[in-house]
Amino acid sequence: MRIAVTTDHAGFEALQQLKVFLESLGHDVTDYGPKGFDMEDDYPDYMFPAARAIANDDCQMGIILGGSGQGEAMAANRVKG
Repeated sequence: MRIAVTTDHAGFEALQQLKVFLESLGHDVTDYGPKGFDMEDDYPDYMFPAARAIANDDCQMGIILGGSGQGEAMAANRVKG
């Protein structure tokens, strides 16, 4: 299964562990960022591309992480499809 993953700075370390775990299960993981830890990052910059990948069927599932998860989920759910 192709899985899109992304986060903001709050979930950066957890995302690194999650990718290793998903890949160990045989999944194809596409990381939509961030590529490094940055306290000033803005979660919509990462949520929108991951959500678009799912809507366009580039990925079959997505996992988004963040501080509370609420803003991240609202951003991802703005993408139609």
